[in-house]
Amino acid sequence: MADVKTEAEKIGEAIKHARQRTGRSQTDVATALGYHQSKLSRLENGRGTEDTRVLRAVAAELGISLSLLGLSTTGPSTEPTDDPEIEDMRRRTFLAGSIASFTAHTAPATAAHADLVRALLPGPQITSAQAGASDTTSLESRVAAARRLFSMCDYAQLEAVLPALLTDLREAAADHRNGTEASGLLATAYQTSTSLLLKQGDHGNAWLAVGRALSEAERSGDPVVLASSVRVHAHVLTREKHTAQAVTLVRHTAGQLAGAYDQRPPRYLAAVGLLLLRGVTAASTAGDRAATREFLDEARNVARYVALDQPDAWANFSPTNLSLHAVSAAVAFGDAGIALNTAAPLMRRHIPVPERRAALWVEAARAYSQQGRLAEGYQALRIAESCATQDVRRPAVRDLVVDMAARDRRRTLPELHRLSRRLGAPA
Repeated sequence: MADVKTEAEKIGEAIKHARQRTGRSQTDVATALGYHQSKLSRLENGRGTEDTRVLRAVAAELGISLSLLGLSTTGPSTEPTDDPEIEDMRRRTFLAGSIASFTAHTAPATAAHADLVRALLPGPQITSAQAGASDTTSLESRVAAARRLFSMCDYAQLEAVLPALLTDLREAAADHRNGTEASGLLATAYQTSTSLLLKQGDHGNAWLAVGRALSEAERSGDPVVLASSVRVHAHVLTREKHTAQAVTLVRHTAGQLAGAYDQRPPRYLAAVGLLLLRGVTAASTAGDRAATREFLDEARNVARYVALDQPDAWANFSPTNLSLHAVSAAVAFGDAGIALNTAAPLMRRHIPVPERRAALWVEAARAYSQQGRLAEGYQALRIAESCATQDVRRPAVRDLVVDMAARDRRRTLPELHRLSRRLGAPA
């Protein structure tokens, strides 16, 4: 079968060929444009091609025709515009199918998912069933409800409510009377959208969502909202293997917010603590033990002023969440014994948030798998599934199940293979 390339991949190839024709390296071109080499690498791999300003700069540097990159020209046959939002709308409409299709091996092909992606784009939006309920109090309540859906791992329902919520929030943010507060809520909704898309393995649209989250957070002027958006940005960077950039981003932002924790409100402590925990994930994924310890130590400083776990908050920093990240970091370093020892007291504790309960048992399954204890790993996965069925069906967990089943060459654990088939990923 012929390999059908997406538009994003074709654009990436055009950039790569133009660069190679000039005999220049990625580093050379990126430096000339004022970017890091990894940004050009992503473009050549068909990622990040929805950013029109970057594409125009690359086209000018390498002498590429704008039409070859799917960009409009300013000739008489086209409608010129200086509005970057309109340009983005045209560009993203052109690439909307491509952004989703280059992650099509994991992104769900459902009408609800298409509605969510459409809600992230400029232009006409989904009509809200709650039209008129756009006062700040109602919107704040709906954002909180969406966050609860995430914490309950009800991803299907969350995906269904996000498009209309984003539409109403964007309309409210455009109203100057309450625009700043609405922008903060909109940033939070975009953060939730990013987290959902990452759970689904749709990294292409996660980039789009987190970009909007950062933009609205800056518009809100709220340092807590901005810190939360930076945290989600670092999450996307880590998932895309840009761990060094994620560590630097977290370290820089947390450094600006650190200190005087005894004088900070819970909301502030939650944002800083969660940002530091994202640094733990990025640093441990990169294999950087020193940075991992640095972030864990600072997170413990914050935790001193957080007395209790909050059962109703998905994005709440807590001592339990800190311990969970210590387990995850140990697994990332291959220290399975340390991970299981750290997890043991958590396994006996009631963790009120299903998403966090499931995370504990998935990480335990990874640790057991590292030790070759497949039967115990399977049992941990079953517990995780009982905590949050939809969470266990996300791509990252399916990959773990497939790996464990493939290692059971003698098929001594038929139930593990049945789980693999049930998740739609037979080994």
